[in-house]
Amino acid sequence: MMRYDFNADEIFEMAEQMERNGEKFYKSAAATIGDEAHKKLLLELAAMEVDHEKTFKAMRSDLKAAEKSATVFDPEGEAALYLRALVDTRVFFEKKVDVSSMEKILKAAIEAEKDSIVFYLGMKNAVPEKFGQDRIEGIIKEEMGHIRLLSRELTQLKK
Repeated sequence: MMRYDFNADEIFEMAEQMERNGEKFYKSAAATIGDEAHKKLLLELAAMEVDHEKTFKAMRSDLKAAEKSATVFDPEGEAALYLRALVDTRVFFEKKVDVSSMEKILKAAIEAEKDSIVFYLGMKNAVPEKFGQDRIEGIIKEEMGHIRLLSRELTQLKK
């Protein structure tokens, strides 16, 4: 198994990439949907992913150069092992998604948001409080809000 020793800079960089992937997913899904209300929802979600990326970028730029090179936590700690396991799985790889129907898009979006939350929970535990645990917590709450929104839409479609 590959070994990863993350520093805070790399963790924020991964988070930024996840948000860029989310934005790309929502925009490409919106491009395939004819229904204007659905298209609007998907584009709003894409915009929220852009905001999250900006938050992570700002948090990353707050790191001092010395702190960027040091690992933020014990590389054998639970949070580090957890993040390492996520990196070894599918979270960071762009998913090929079936965008042939709004239902499939919503299901894929819910899965992607869950993956993001799982990563951010591990990230929150790996990053010291002074580096913005509260901001990560805010993003987790927003992603949970996205899941509620997406689930509501999915329920409406099935009626």
